[in-house]
Amino acid sequence: MAVAFVFPGQGSQAVGMGKGLAEAFAPARRVFEEVDAALGERLSEMLWNGPAETLTLTQNAQPALMAVSLAAMRVLEAEAGIDLKRDAAFVAGHSLGEYSALAAAQSLSITDAARLLRIRGRAMQKAVPVGAGAMAALIGLDYGDAKAVAAEAAGADVCTAANDNGGEQVVLSGDKAAVERAVEIAKARGAKRAMLLPVSAPFHCTLMQPAADAMAEALAKVAVKPPFVPLVANVLAQPISKPADIVRSLVAQVTGTVRWRESILFMAQAGVTTFYEVGAGKVLTGLIKRIAPGANASAVGTPDDVTKFKAILSV
Repeated sequence: MAVAFVFPGQGSQAVGMGKGLAEAFAPARRVFEEVDAALGERLSEMLWNGPAETLTLTQNAQPALMAVSLAAMRVLEAEAGIDLKRDAAFVAGHSLGEYSALAAAQSLSITDAARLLRIRGRAMQKAVPVGAGAMAALIGLDYGDAKAVAAEAAGADVCTAANDNGGEQVVLSGDKAAVERAVEIAKARGAKRAMLLPVSAPFHCTLMQPAADAMAEALAKVAVKPPFVPLVANVLAQPISKPADIVRSLVAQVTGTVRWRESILFMAQAGVTTFYEVGAGKVLTGLIKRIAPGANASAVGTPDDVTKFKAILSV
């Protein structure tokens, strides 16, 4: 039975996430302390007490979600004896979750991951003036149809598929006017739902090139090691382990499509039968169940989840 550990991205954040882990387990507390020290501020206070609008800011949500994922991972290691090198076939993460996956697999230190995600969040926010870009979710169209909608809506503007999430859920990104056109075209093409998303910038499209440049510069200054287990990269939907390939993938990911559906299908076809989503929420668990219905998928992000995980292992 092959296992993959996957890590959530932006949108899974909620005030209070990770607090139960920190109260119950010393390894989790140490992760939050390390992230606070890396950023030079009490991100954990904001994480647990809000306000929600501050936590939702991209520059805060990204390192915060990584912190919760790594806190949960450290608890699994300490309490359930999980050893990724021994127990996992692959790791993967959705967008910023790739940094969590790499930190879990010892490719990046938690300190470097936190600082990189703070840079990434700020750079993505600054890349496009507020209100100039937009993102929209299309439900009920497959990836090919969604790409055709984006191409028709683009005209002289930018409008591309940002996330192929699976389960006929595709997110488009680009110039606001083009994305708004895409919503109307998608409705006419039979989408079950097509709606603008409440995001502050158009992630994963060519408008993010300034942020990609910033990440190339930042990643050149950190030590990236081969991960203990291969990373199935967002932009490739294929496993990579060489540090140079990882850096290239992380830079490309800022402007490229998150190929989540293909990534899950790759792992399932490679023999993965069990997926654990480590961190906040259960978004990826729901997507995995739709992409690979034969696979087992569950989330581990609270003390109760850890108890259930240990019970499963003891059977």
